[in-house]
Order: sequence, then structure tokens, then C-alpha cells
Amino acid sequence: MDIEDFNRRWLQAWTDKDVATLVQFYAEDTEYFDAEMTSGVRGREALRAYLTELFAATPPMRYDPDETWAIDGGYCGRWICTIETGNDSKNYMRGFDLVLMDGDVIGRNEVYIHQLPADPREA
Repeated sequence: MDIEDFNRRWLQAWTDKDVATLVQFYAEDTEYFDAEMTSGVRGREALRAYLTELFAATPPMRYDPDETWAIDGGYCGRWICTIETGNDSKNYMRGFDLVLMDGDVIGRNEVYIHQLPADPREA
């Protein structure tokens, strides 16, 4: 598997807030964890419901791949998120995903984030 291509396409689905496409990246019995859902979401349909609600409550966000590292059973990916806050204002986050694969789909995804004071690509 080309993890850089997989990661790029997956982050594009996050950027597009395309729930139908995004959940196809995940196994039927996937496990998903993020800062808002620390107890986790289990199963593709529960993830679909969570993402639908999440995307309805968030502003436009663009996820740009930064780096990926292959690990046993999957990969780790780091990204930068640009958040459109209105009035030509933006906020930035750096994120890190632990992605464990179940065949050619994600079996477990853990997301870790932190806010950035500025776009790190302009530093």
C-alpha cells in the first residue's frame, strides 16, 4: 500500500467533509478516538453519525499532509489543519494520527492535536 497516497486521499475526504467517502476508508468494526471522543466510537455506522454531527458543527477546515511513517500494521501521519474562522481570519492545528490497518481499510484511528499560534509553513 502507498501510505502517502492513502493518507492524502483520506485527508482530502476530511477536508471535503465528505462523510460517505470518508467512512469507506474505515473497517465495518473500526475503532476511532479523538479529543472530542476520548471514549471512542466503534463501528462504521457510529463513526458516520459522529462525523455527520461533527462536520455540521465545524467551520471549513483544510487538512494538509505533512509526514507519514510506516509502522507495523499501519502508519503514523502528521498533518496541518487550516481552520477558516471568518473575516479572512484563520487558526491552525497540528495533528498526528495513529492508523492501524485492517487489510486495506482503517481498523483503528487515534487522533492527537494541538493548536498552533501561526501557520508553521510560514515560519
